[in-house]
Amino acid sequence: MNAKPRSLFIVAGEESGDALGGALVQALKAQHGTLTFNGVGGRAMAAAGVDSLFPIDALSIIVIIDSPDFTHRVARRVRRLAPQIPILDYVSPTVWAWRPGRARAMRAYVDQVLAILPFEPKLYVELGGPPCHYVGHPLIERVAELRPSTEEAQRRRADPPVVLVLPGSRGSEIRYLLAIFADAIEQVAARAGNMELVLPTMPHLLPQLREAVADWSMKPRLVVDPAEKWAAFRRARAALAASGTVTLELALSGVPAVTAYRLSALEAFIARLIGLGRLQSVILANLVLGENVVPEFLQSDCTPEKLAGALLPLLLDTVERQRQVAAIGRLDAIMTVGGVAPSARAAASVLEVSQCGR
Repeated sequence: MNAKPRSLFIVAGEESGDALGGALVQALKAQHGTLTFNGVGGRAMAAAGVDSLFPIDALSIIVIIDSPDFTHRVARRVRRLAPQIPILDYVSPTVWAWRPGRARAMRAYVDQVLAILPFEPKLYVELGGPPCHYVGHPLIERVAELRPSTEEAQRRRADPPVVLVLPGSRGSEIRYLLAIFADAIEQVAARAGNMELVLPTMPHLLPQLREAVADWSMKPRLVVDPAEKWAAFRRARAALAASGTVTLELALSGVPAVTAYRLSALEAFIARLIGLGRLQSVILANLVLGENVVPEFLQSDCTPEKLAGALLPLLLDTVERQRQVAAIGRLDAIMTVGGVAPSARAAASVLEVSQCGR
């Protein structure tokens, strides 16, 4: 008798999850051509062949991707209605940053976590969460875009230095950080001379940023095209960046950085309440490396003077620059860059659970 066709249901609630889902579906198709895909996602998942919703009793397995406030509600409901369906969570919630009790609670409705950060599986064991294993960060599949050619490496060493200004991807981050970044850049320029500033951003933030940088004495070039952004990363000598995934992008690009973040008084109070203060660092590159090599300045420490003082040595051949370059050079080995693609690893895990069931 022929085996029942396998149908996978994939849920992603944000653009980043949709991109991961699209790559996962492509990898699943490459490894197992007879699967069908349904779910909730965006353009990337639709382009990969994910169809719209259909009755839950036809499902063989469900994969939820990122956006835990949304996708975990879906998972809990699926577990109540159809407890026989295996549920995989692709991209762990940040249980290492806040609400660690979520890991243990996930055991009730998640059968396996596919982690994109190498330190997460050990943490799930410590927190009593569901089985978790590292499949690789999606940036690994784009690492060629991040590495400079010979010509670009020469530009990285040449003057005036290319310096990336990365104040965040949210309007609130820009409001809190950009003026501080501007003052820090002014102070560095007064001591180091001319710089070529590049500020990558999103199209919807362009009007806000154009207005904000209009009175800068050394104006940054605003770029929205992803190809221009990665070209700037490959040429940059250093960066001043808001905390976030961009710090890992910079590290994998070999760009030393100074990082910063400021919250409102209420947000800072909530952050302390939920336990963010217990982390050794909030910078992803530092957490992956297991040491604080990328300087970070948070809240009251986020001042133009401190940022300028940390950024200036990164423009020169100093001990500070050499130490950071050497440390971020270890990321390839830690994150298994150059091995099996993360989407292919994730696909293999999905297929294994699909074939074995709960």
